[in-house]
Amino acid sequence: MDRIIAFCGLKCTECPAFLATQRDDDEARIKVAETWSSIYNSDIKPHDINCDGCISKNGQVFRYCTICEIRKCGQKKGIINCAYCDEYECQKLTAFFSQAPEAKKNLEHIRKTLYTL
Repeated sequence: MDRIIAFCGLKCTECPAFLATQRDDDEARIKVAETWSSIYNSDIKPHDINCDGCISKNGQVFRYCTICEIRKCGQKKGIINCAYCDEYECQKLTAFFSQAPEAKKNLEHIRKTLYTL
């Protein structure tokens, strides 16, 4: 499976929702729903755990991804992910990186390879 990097820099291909979907694993969906419901103080159901990755155009995405401002922006700009954006690092990303520093590392790595070619 090819690695999928979301617009924000998270690795979709390592996300438990993505993995449960690709494996069509209902037990994993139940576990992810319970874990995320607890972590995010939300009512997430196993049927919510269906995702083909943030950059999927025609596939299913986790319900939060449908309202994610970073994803919406990347789609509007038609970029692969935010590492390719002329306005990198924007305010939306800076706020997100405080919660997900690994996402910034992923995008910084991509940017480094873009500008060393």
